Amino acid sequence: MGLTQFLADEAATDRLAVWLAPRLRAGDCVLLSGPIGAGKSHLARALIRARLGRAEEVPSPSFTLVQVYDAPGVEIWHADLYRLSHPDDVLELGLADAFASSICLVEWPDRLGSLAPADALTLTLADEGAGRRAVLSGGRPGLLAGNGPGTGPGTGPGTGPGTGPESGKNRDMTGRAETKQAFLVRSGWDVAVRAPLAGDASGRSYDRLRWGDATAVLMDAPPDITPASDGPAQFLRIARHLRGLGLSAPAVLADDLDAGFLLLEDLGDALYARQIGADPGCEALLYAAATDVLVHLQAQPRPTGLPDLTAAQWAEAATVAFDWYRFAVTGTRDDTAPLLDSLAQVLTAHADGPRVMILRDFHSENLLWLPDRQGLARVGLLDFQLAQGGQPGYDLVSLLQDARRDVQSGTETAMISRFASATGQDETALRTACSVLGAQRALRILGVFARLCLVTGKPGYLPLIPRVWDQLQRNLAHPALQGLAAACATLPFPSPEALNQIEAQCGRFR
Repeated sequence: MGLTQFLADEAATDRLAVWLAPRLRAGDCVLLSGPIGAGKSHLARALIRARLGRAEEVPSPSFTLVQVYDAPGVEIWHADLYRLSHPDDVLELGLADAFASSICLVEWPDRLGSLAPADALTLTLADEGAGRRAVLSGGRPGLLAGNGPGTGPGTGPGTGPGTGPESGKNRDMTGRAETKQAFLVRSGWDVAVRAPLAGDASGRSYDRLRWGDATAVLMDAPPDITPASDGPAQFLRIARHLRGLGLSAPAVLADDLDAGFLLLEDLGDALYARQIGADPGCEALLYAAATDVLVHLQAQPRPTGLPDLTAAQWAEAATVAFDWYRFAVTGTRDDTAPLLDSLAQVLTAHADGPRVMILRDFHSENLLWLPDRQGLARVGLLDFQLAQGGQPGYDLVSLLQDARRDVQSGTETAMISRFASATGQDETALRTACSVLGAQRALRILGVFARLCLVTGKPGYLPLIPRVWDQLQRNLAHPALQGLAAACATLPFPSPEALNQIEAQCGRFR
């Protein structure tokens, strides 16, 4: 598969670079071909800045031959081989080794000779009229899959289907990326530099947009793969409710709900997990603020129309631990009736009181610390569109029994006491409810993490399973959960061998 695009100006070249940047990963090599002045360095500079997410100084490597940049999770090597006289010189630069572990952008790649990676992406730029044409070919499987950036209507020749060489195999970059670009044009952010942000377990993706000193976040939730219950309209609705309560959900700057785009206020990068990792001493302060947010949220009337599950439905949601986690390790699916019965019983007995609004994923990588704001607004909120009616302790458990980090036992104890005191609940009863809800949540997460690997090809959550397992065992040790503990006895321990067994089946059940 190949792609071709007419680039009317430097802005169009920037858009191509911004489109390509998040698709590249360690081991990808881009061979930038074309005559002097064709725009190779300009494209490389825009791509590097997009991947770094900041306006970095990106000098031409014409004299240094190689410039290396430390991007999130990967090094980027930018090489200009014009002055090399023999392919062996590439070995002295260390570029051959970098091909295996870094993103490499190589100008004048003909100097590589036989050292050019077999699966390199070739990006050829050539002058055409008042602009230039870009032709992309090769690359690892899937690199060019999907739609490209497009340049919008009326930007020059060759923007329709069937243009360029071998139109049966090459196609212009149209489709969703053009729709996205049109949304950014309408929003006034089409000239911004775009850099990918970490996503989540859904099909959504996020880009940080930077235009001078201003930033915003673009949410892309394709309607064909995003359920309405998890989509932009629901995000917009819940965000407005939270902001109406004085809480720091992102402001929605622009939206195209039919197309699945939101332009959001950028709350920054100060995630709880990152802040506490840099300064463990701030954990108590941050968690106290987050607990107070829950107290305030649950004291207010919840929006109408939120889903509200019964105890039996909450128990049913935990059966994925058997359907996917146990199955992934043992190859068999056990009867889930004992789990359903015992979990529904303890939920009904200890955690099935009046419902409040819960955000469901209230944890350290969905919370941001905003110290320049006041009071409860210091806690930034993300990923809340699946809010529903639930038990008062559920979000507290999500916060304190975090799949992504270990919360100090003293912090957990103190926050449960703080929450009980502020809400007038009996602390002993609350602790029992937290054990029940924690067990339900841990069971569900074990199954979801395994399913994400087996079905959607996302193994990145597997290293978190041992922590979730430990949380499950701690909850099951509560005297009120003896029957549930017996029902969970056939779940396999997540040994390294078990996790390897799950990973070996990654994507097999798509």
